[in-house]
Amino acid sequence: MTIVPKHIPRTIALVGLMGAGKSAVGRRLAAQMGLPFIDADTAIEAAAGCTIEEIFARHGEPEFRDGERRVIQRLLESEPVHVLATGGGAFVNEQTRARLKQQAVTIWLRADLETLLERVAKRSNRPLLKQGDPRMVLEKLIADRYPIYAEADIVVDTAPGPVEETVERVLDALTGFLDHESSLTERTAAS
Repeated sequence: MTIVPKHIPRTIALVGLMGAGKSAVGRRLAAQMGLPFIDADTAIEAAAGCTIEEIFARHGEPEFRDGERRVIQRLLESEPVHVLATGGGAFVNEQTRARLKQQAVTIWLRADLETLLERVAKRSNRPLLKQGDPRMVLEKLIADRYPIYAEADIVVDTAPGPVEETVERVLDALTGFLDHESSLTERTAAS
């Protein structure tokens, strides 16, 4: 039985590649923690009045990334503590990454290539995968982004199997992280 942390000092932000399970894990994690869940991609689509795929087609990736940065900034500043599933490229943006690291506990959901391929095959609305062979695109994204995702506060491996198993691993890692952070704060205050 996983214990849910009693005090959540700030937003919990899930980062990782498409198919890592950020939305599925995020929804269940938020429910277990009694927190609101926000999917950044859904918030971006609501703000833009169109789908992410349409934003990419009409304005290109740089414009999408700029809008993504603004939406995440707004969510971090205006929403109460929540679980936030970010888009796969959000944490790669230096400004967004700095803001997330400052205002949230960041958790990288790390998945291997085969797991990602299996999961992304279930949806056809991923603009980056339309730029070539999905395996090659994901291999390049792994090479480019995994060193950046490694800057997250917590790393949790996700694999095929019940989402609840990954949620338990996230809760365990989060509890350990928050306990450690709390003890550091107490030691600093005592000195």
